[in-house]
Amino acid sequence: MNWRKWCDEFILAGKGIVLATKEKRFWYGFIPSFLFFGILMNLLSGGFSKFELMSAVGFPANLKIILDSFLAIFGYNQPFLDWLPIFSISILQGILIGLIVLLWKKKKEQNSANLERAGIITGLIALGAGCPTCGTTLLTPLIGAIFSTGSLAIAGTISTIITILAIIIAILSLKRLGEETYVTIINEKYLARKKKEKNEKSA
Repeated sequence: MNWRKWCDEFILAGKGIVLATKEKRFWYGFIPSFLFFGILMNLLSGGFSKFELMSAVGFPANLKIILDSFLAIFGYNQPFLDWLPIFSISILQGILIGLIVLLWKKKKEQNSANLERAGIITGLIALGAGCPTCGTTLLTPLIGAIFSTGSLAIAGTISTIITILAIIIAILSLKRLGEETYVTIINEKYLARKKKEKNEKSA
């Protein structure tokens, strides 16, 4: 493996993500998805017990459970080791979706002929990235249900492995998306500069 090339690609992806954060459309995708996945994972952190509780209590109590899950995203009343993986995956998933939203809009604006290609790329990215957050949150309570009480240590170990895999998958997906974002934004700036120069010459 060419480690220098690998590092250069990650640096390029990082530049793409930095450029994306300067665009409003990125935040339109990032903020809702970050909050959604963060709340969802905190609700599912203890299996489906919170959902069962929500179905048994009234509306005000449901709001409190959701509010507590929201605050837990930022570490409120959460042990650090429980908070860190949920926060990390929520951030990564938010960035992924923010980049997908931004890329779709950019490609749509640059050239309508590229809409089909942009749709294919977005679909492949979504499939390639999968949904590491969903995979983690849904598999963790299922693992807890499959294993008996005496095997909670095994369930916890598998849950940890799934979480680590989810983070790795998200980072690799960010690498691909970040590179695509960098190329797209730089190309947009280049075309805008060429258009400006052309207009100045014709004026």
